[in-house]
Amino acid sequence: MSRGSASGRQQAEPAARPARTRRGGGAPGEIPPAPVGLRIGDVARRVGTTPRTIRYYEEIGLLGGPDRLHGQHRLYCEPEVERLREVLRLKELLGVSLDELGELLEAVTARGVLRDEWQRGPEPERGREILTEARGHLDRQLELVRRRRSELATLEAELLTRRRRVMTRMRTLSA
Repeated sequence: MSRGSASGRQQAEPAARPARTRRGGGAPGEIPPAPVGLRIGDVARRVGTTPRTIRYYEEIGLLGGPDRLHGQHRLYCEPEVERLREVLRLKELLGVSLDELGELLEAVTARGVLRDEWQRGPEPERGREILTEARGHLDRQLELVRRRRSELATLEAELLTRRRRVMTRMRTLSA
């Protein structure tokens, strides 16, 4: 069909666009949903690490893998980004091995599950069980933190002793 213009000439209707389909399938004419989430490079920049580190943490189970449709990029949602931030914070703050970090994160995840159950208002008996389980997870985390703190205190004492020796030698040379 054609339509008229101000000059009286006839213009052809624009050709219909071919229907778009999702990669790897989808109904003809179906428009794929807009991607929700961040790509791995964006996440890495946001939290101050590298895509390689993120992939490695996924491989060893510290992070769950993001949603990914066949043939498309991984997309990370905000809770996954926050989990990665927590992983990096704990690793840097405590200086723990990846195994210890995995143990800490298991406790964090388990407490989150218990917290969700608690918020649904369990029966009193189950409520006591939830609190007992949560306390156990917290005790394991505190044990690791205390062990690190003790190791740091030992290191600090050794360094202070060495510093005193250096200061004594400096005074001896100055005399």
